[in-house]
Amino acid sequence: MSAATATPAAAARVAVLERRGKFLVAEPFFERGPRLVVTRDRRYSVGDLVVIRGPSDGARRGRGRAMVARRLGRPDVARDVIEALMIDRDLRRGFDPAVEREARDVAEAPIEAALAGRHDLRSLPTFTIDPAGARDFDDAISAAALGDAEDTWRIWVHIADVSAYVSPRSLVDREGYRRGTSVYVPGAVEPMLPRQLSNHACSLVPGQDRLTVTVEMRLRGTDVENASFYRSVIRSDERLEYSQVDEIFAGRASAAEPWGNPLAAARAAAAALAARRAERGALVLESPEPEFEFDRSGNVVAAEPVQQTESHRLIEQLMIAANEQVAKRLEERRVPALFRVHERPDASAVERLIEQLVSLGVPTPPIPRGPMTAQQAADAVGELSHAVFSWVELQGRGGQALTSLVLRSLKQAYYDHRNLGHAGLQSPRYCHFTSPIRRYPDLICHRGLLSTLYGDVPAPEASWVAAAGPWTSGREREAMTIERDADDVARCFLLERLLFERGEDFDDAVFDGEVVGVIRSGAFVAFGPGNQFQGMLPVRRLRGDWWELNEQGTILQGIHRGGTIRLGDPLSVRVGTIDPPRGRVDLLPGWED
Repeated sequence: MSAATATPAAAARVAVLERRGKFLVAEPFFERGPRLVVTRDRRYSVGDLVVIRGPSDGARRGRGRAMVARRLGRPDVARDVIEALMIDRDLRRGFDPAVEREARDVAEAPIEAALAGRHDLRSLPTFTIDPAGARDFDDAISAAALGDAEDTWRIWVHIADVSAYVSPRSLVDREGYRRGTSVYVPGAVEPMLPRQLSNHACSLVPGQDRLTVTVEMRLRGTDVENASFYRSVIRSDERLEYSQVDEIFAGRASAAEPWGNPLAAARAAAAALAARRAERGALVLESPEPEFEFDRSGNVVAAEPVQQTESHRLIEQLMIAANEQVAKRLEERRVPALFRVHERPDASAVERLIEQLVSLGVPTPPIPRGPMTAQQAADAVGELSHAVFSWVELQGRGGQALTSLVLRSLKQAYYDHRNLGHAGLQSPRYCHFTSPIRRYPDLICHRGLLSTLYGDVPAPEASWVAAAGPWTSGREREAMTIERDADDVARCFLLERLLFERGEDFDDAVFDGEVVGVIRSGAFVAFGPGNQFQGMLPVRRLRGDWWELNEQGTILQGIHRGGTIRLGDPLSVRVGTIDPPRGRVDLLPGWED
């Protein structure tokens, strides 16, 4: 649900306080709706961004006043608006005191009582690799090259044992299930679990004993020869950041012991696993995510696209391998669990993708003639993703637009109690196991796996797991929408700042851009430094011609003058208007008519 369509009748609404004559009124901030007369309170002033509650429908007609429940800040401060967006989307922004108490009690319990029966791996060199701003460390790695054969490694993937702290149907468990996932927005997070657990007791911070579940794998070449699973206790030696590891891989920094050699072994093993995925025809998709920087006042001051580098791919490959091995175990033992399902694309969707790429001049690999089977469609879209990746690298443009075309040809991944395979990874079985601090399906898989290993852990109830699939899938989709919209809000504030610093009026500043989407009413254009901003250029602003969208939905064509606006084309634009609460930028042509 977008900010513009949030339900007006919600118990808590976000508004800006304004004065109308002798009355103080609350003007809805995100959605359209009636102004509400507000009870005066000296703690709040005109222009404040607030949460209001009430009145009832009857009171709204003049028999009562709304109350200010909380001041959020000011509508011209990015962090305050993002906080308002999260509240508008019904995020709690805190935990019930009873949930907090329960989390604190289990987090503060002595760890020694839980060590019985665990593999003690505290002397095994171990490290984590995460973004610079991370606080919840789900996974840690140990690795060793085996001397008995060439290209053979032993990899230990240690995952935080959240199940040791969160019992089924406990208050924390119920709240974690209700949330389903953590929500990450610029400058803030709505965690799935209370911070006593997510940032402390469960987080695999260096130098501290932590309870984990370990997936131990022996790799020979590109194959996982065998895997074992067990409860463990580890002590991470180092918290590494992605940028730090990339510096080591580039030879510009050195790796220290005891984690230097294990990092090298993990790098080699991940490269072998990546080669195996490439052989299977797994999708190749590059979609940089922005990382925003705020000042102390809550203003956005910078944004950097986070590119997928070798250090990211190292962790990705090892986590995929661990998830596949856990999914294999769960399926073989017929334990109720949630699989990560990505169904094969429809042949018609793949055929349309081919038509779209051909219309843009992108070379496509040969495709089987006649009706495609589901597997042929999955194989074809994998090859097409590689073709797109190569073309973008060669041309130096079109990455965002063409990646979007590939994504739209795919079905959306979801959670299900049935194993239906993962087409994107070309994996016959896959689950999410490696992030139980921030995803509830991973916790379900932990409990399912442990039930096959230890008699003190009951298997999850089958009917409950079946119902959990649609619920957690829905919560994931809602979180993704909030995160995307919050990014758009942050970008709008950053764009305003950029224009202010340049000392230019909106329509005076011309930006180089690139077309990333086209619809009948206009073109979506990414522009600015690193194409970090995006806005809509309506065709009604393109005077002198009548524009129509081609059949493939990839090109706007001028009927009279024969001009074209194609996906991936460079296009200069000016900024017309910026609407930060809705994350919207309206554009003008970069040239004078």
